[in-house]
Amino acid sequence: MARQRTSPRRAPRTARRRRGPRAALAVLAAALAAAVAGCSGGPIAASTPVSDGVSFVSGSYSSTYFPPGSRPAAPAVRGTTLTGRAFRLAAERGHVVVLNFWGSWCAPCRREAPVLAALARRLAPRGVRFVGVDIDDSVSSAEAFERDFNVGYPSLNDPGDQVALAFHGTLPPAAIPSTLVIDRSGRIAARVVGEVTYAGLRAVIARVLAERA
Repeated sequence: MARQRTSPRRAPRTARRRRGPRAALAVLAAALAAAVAGCSGGPIAASTPVSDGVSFVSGSYSSTYFPPGSRPAAPAVRGTTLTGRAFRLAAERGHVVVLNFWGSWCAPCRREAPVLAALARRLAPRGVRFVGVDIDDSVSSAEAFERDFNVGYPSLNDPGDQVALAFHGTLPPAAIPSTLVIDRSGRIAARVVGEVTYAGLRAVIARVLAERA
């Protein structure tokens, strides 16, 4: 009888130990989902880091427009492009800038690349500048990606995610693909977390272009 009473007590303790990691993973998954979902609206400060490394946002999509007067200034990003040229985001002041975070190893990035390349060509006469930020990638792979998709705009080489982390207050760090639209005054006017569409991104850019400088 003593053994029968002891056995039920041990079983729940064992079960609790086994369920512990699963419960922790469930809590983490819920937190990640909430962080990504939070990008669809609310104050910019609500964006929080979703991971310490590169992550996909495949299957998730949110597009947010921030009205004038409620926009943070874009950080003073500078770096070197894949072709070895120096780049300063501040030098693009006066233009609407589309900043896209991508990697050659990212499947959603490959799907959206033709969309971005087409929009860049179409909107270049209106002064819209497209700039890529290549995350956690090799230069050779990134260059092959740009050739494959006929990407005509420059991309910063960001193997250490330093450029991406500079935008941590606006975007989940290193969650790609992600896209920012920066207005003529150098403030972040819109963000897209997830794979862009031609019509969707064009509409956001058109809205920012219509604003008075």
